[in-house]
Formats: sequence, structure tokens, C-alpha cells
Amino acid sequence: MASKVCEELGALMASPAADKLFSLSGLFAVYKPKGPTSADLLNQLKAKLLAEAGVQEVVRKRKKPILKIGHGGTLDSAASGVLVVGIGKGTKLLGGLLAGSKKYTAIGELGKATDTLDATGKVTEEKPYDQITKGDLEKVLQKFTGDIMQVPPLWSALKKDGQRLSFLMKKGVAVEAKPARPVRVYNLSLQNFQPPLFTLDVECGGGFYVRSLVSDIGKELSSCASVRELTRTKHGPFTLEEHTLHEDKWTIDEIARSLEHCMSLLPEEPSHKKLKTEHSEESAVSCEDK
Repeated sequence: MASKVCEELGALMASPAADKLFSLSGLFAVYKPKGPTSADLLNQLKAKLLAEAGVQEVVRKRKKPILKIGHGGTLDSAASGVLVVGIGKGTKLLGGLLAGSKKYTAIGELGKATDTLDATGKVTEEKPYDQITKGDLEKVLQKFTGDIMQVPPLWSALKKDGQRLSFLMKKGVAVEAKPARPVRVYNLSLQNFQPPLFTLDVECGGGFYVRSLVSDIGKELSSCASVRELTRTKHGPFTLEEHTLHEDKWTIDEIARSLEHCMSLLPEEPSHKKLKTEHSEESAVSCEDK
């Protein structure tokens, strides 16, 4: 019960807002802007909800945090767009989203490579790109559609010995590239071509890195390329335009309404019906889009 939770934390009494918060369960989507990491954004969301409920979370040794919440696939700090969030028992549904379809809009820059494969990194190589035509680029895209092999970026959420590769890279630890692995690209199209910039729409499966795609395209064109901007426009059934809650909508009531709508978009299963009324006092470990 929410009253037991509040009592454990030293709150004077349970509030209707706390009761409602701890009864929330399911999946919904928020908008992640450029800048914060996915984990940072989740912590901001959690703090805002607990503050509204009048509950102050404290560090409790050997006990799980009070609010179970997690996200269904990491977005780079420099990227924006749809971030799917699980709350309560809904966190158990996040794993299924990782292998599902995602859509991105990416702006790539020809002639420039960076260590992170995007605009946040250090330039490692520059090559001519004037010879590349729109037709050349469209032809190359065909090679990256369907089931392909892809080497993940070194700067990523993938882990070595329990630590993220990006964390190890920041510390200056020598890290070897992960081996190429199979990924799936459902659709890949060129939306705009104004050298050195080009815009791609990408629909892909789980474990796919758009940064690696853009880098590989540059190499295939006998040049180099990196991501200038990246936006996730869709994750599973949740779209950027229709389903994402911006920070001003991060309230208990708004999320409750969003849960009702978003859960109706998922395949109907008995477990989904139960999720809306289930109660949880645990904390979720964020799922990563590897």
C-alpha cells in the first residue's frame, strides 16, 4: 500500500496523489531533448513524480528504491525524440520493445569523421566529398537495407566487464571494437541532399546504431561521414507527434491518462489488463538499446 511506503519514508501520511502514483503501471512515452542522458531524464521524471506525491525518497540500505521505473532503449545524450518509459509492473514489458521496430530521422555530414561517430566527438579524419552525387548516395543505401552486419560504435552503452564502453573510453582505457553482428533495416530512404549534409529516414530493429550506419555510408562512398543530428520518431507503436509527453506534462494525472492510451496500442494480453491496477514499490533497472 502507498500508506506503508509513505510511512516507511517518514512521511506524515499517505496522500491521494501518492496512492495514485504507486498504482500506476504500464508503458508510456516521453520526449527526450538533446543534452541529458536517458538515465538522467528518467531520474528527473522520477524526482518530479515523487515531489508531486509529497514523497521524499531516501537511501535505504539493502532495499530497493520506492518507485519502479525504467526505460526501453537508450538514446544518446546528443539525440532527441521518443523514450519509452515503464512504470510499476510495466517495466516487465520493456524487454519486448528492445527487439521491436524503431524509426529515426538522421542528418549526416559528409567528409568528416569523429571518434564518437557524431557531432559531439573529436574530428579524426576529413576527406573530399564534392564528387558524391545524390544518385551515388541513393544507390549506396540499397546496400544497407535488409539483414546486414554492423559493428557497434566504441562510444556506446554496450558493456565490457560490467562497464559501459563509453565510460571506459572517457577514462582513456583502451577498448577493442565489438565484432560485427546481424541487424535489420526495414526501410532506409534519402529525404534531403545538400552537401555536405544529407537527411535519412531509417526504420530498424533492435541493437541498431544509426551512427554506425552513417559512418559506414561515408566509407562506402570513398569518403567519411558522421551524424550531425539524430531524432527517434517512433518506438514500437509510440510516435513522437502523438504519444510523447514533454516535461510540462510530467504529472501523475497526465501520465495516468497517457498510460490508458498507450497501453491500448499494445497487443491485447491478459497481463496488460492487470498492469493498470497493479501496485509496486520496487525500482527498475533501465533497459538498454544495445
